[in-house]
Amino acid sequence: MGLLAVLLAAAGGFATGAAWYMILAKPWMTAVGMTEDDVKASQNPMTFVIAFAAALMTAGMMRHVFAMSGIDSFSGGLISGLGIGAFMTAPWIMTNYAFSDRPKALWAIDCGYAAAACTVIGGILGAFGT
Repeated sequence: MGLLAVLLAAAGGFATGAAWYMILAKPWMTAVGMTEDDVKASQNPMTFVIAFAAALMTAGMMRHVFAMSGIDSFSGGLISGLGIGAFMTAPWIMTNYAFSDRPKALWAIDCGYAAAACTVIGGILGAFGT
């Protein structure tokens, strides 16, 4: 059951990213200095493979943390996932972006995605009682 939970949670986190960046496509392109044509020209299927692998690693580790912490409900998973995304993942993104002088709008978009995706992953894992 744990493997299924991790796979579904990773798929949920990946889907959250797809929706997040479709909704915020224009502000994201402005923040990274790309046009729609630039994005289309740079698309590489490996990007999506890497994104799913990253979601899978995140979901796997979150399942381990939840199991060790006794988090076994949907609501507990949501709150814990939000905490991991907003207070563990997002600060690392902020640090990287601060040192590379990335636009503040990009900080908000990418940190928001980290918090949202981890919340979804946590909710799914919690619903499985892992």
